[in-house]
Amino acid sequence: MYNDGMKWKQLITVLFAIGIAGIGALAFLRRSHPPAKATTGRAPAAVIPSPPATLDKAAYNAKMLALANLPPPKHCAPSAAKASAKAAPARILRSAAKSRRVAFVTTKQAVLPPCPAPLWPVHAVYPDAGALLPFKRIVAYYGNFYSKRMGILGEYPPDKVLAMLSSTAAAWAAADPSTPVVQALDYITVSAQGLPGRDGRYRMRMPQSHIEKAISLADQIQGLVFLDVQPGWSTVRTEVPRLAPYLKQPNVELALDPEFALVDGKRPGAWIGTLNADDINFAAQFLAKIVRENHLPPKILVVHRFTERMVTGFRGIKPLPEVQVVMDMDGFGSPVLKVSTYKDFIARQPVQFTGFKLFYKNDVNIGHHLMTPAEVLLLSPQPSFILYQ
Repeated sequence: MYNDGMKWKQLITVLFAIGIAGIGALAFLRRSHPPAKATTGRAPAAVIPSPPATLDKAAYNAKMLALANLPPPKHCAPSAAKASAKAAPARILRSAAKSRRVAFVTTKQAVLPPCPAPLWPVHAVYPDAGALLPFKRIVAYYGNFYSKRMGILGEYPPDKVLAMLSSTAAAWAAADPSTPVVQALDYITVSAQGLPGRDGRYRMRMPQSHIEKAISLADQIQGLVFLDVQPGWSTVRTEVPRLAPYLKQPNVELALDPEFALVDGKRPGAWIGTLNADDINFAAQFLAKIVRENHLPPKILVVHRFTERMVTGFRGIKPLPEVQVVMDMDGFGSPVLKVSTYKDFIARQPVQFTGFKLFYKNDVNIGHHLMTPAEVLLLSPQPSFILYQ
């Protein structure tokens, strides 16, 4: 009986150990594969692949140089060429002149002045691993669900919007096969108004259902959503933090529209507003904190611009490893006017990446021409963000 009792005790001990091991294995599986979160009634979030562990800096540098799209230098020479020419003895220069049937040449005539240092690519901080830019090009549609006059998102039914966006993205991919296209929606989440509203801030905040609708549409195409903020008489510091619950999602980005950031009693629509580097840096730092706390790939911050005063202190704007900054040329009109505006306020005032906006109606009605992808790609630098209204 003593031996039988020992056997039963041993058996119970073994079964107990197996049970404990099973519970531990189940806990490990739950940590490794957490249960899906409860849905809010919209489509599941876009599938975002895990970013690589490190940034390929060589590939990044090469792509940034390609985006710079620098024209060949004229009437000048790189510093290295200048140094070589200075080091060449006069007899070698005379010998070269004789072989080309030139009567006489001097060292002074043979040496070209050095070319000025190019503005692009910008010397900014490297992004963290998983950054979309410069490896991808974003093609986005703009608008608000309440208004047919503010862009495509409110002008057509959702199915047609997504079909049009897919066709447009394909055209860009064909024009530049070296740069894959990511589709996106730029949804006006805070809209400036011509009337003060209840709180006198001349802006209207969109309902949660509309924001979730925009995110749901982007999820259907595994694309991005840019929550666009037109502050009115409010501020970036007031409006951006309210969007934190959405910005925690990996495919939700941010856009700021200085045109509609006004003070001193000026109404939106009647005046052109302005933001400064401090406003933009606040938004970037807020996004960076969200990225760090939620272990997300770098966010993208777009700033619209078409005049000098819309963005002040551009040299003080600081891209971060967690946040890539795009300065977007937001003006409409003829191609000549748009290109000139791009050169003056985007290319000549570099920050990090650039964007270019195209208007299906205003560019055609006023400028008589909607620029094609091939035409836009002639710009130096080439835009990484393309927005259609």
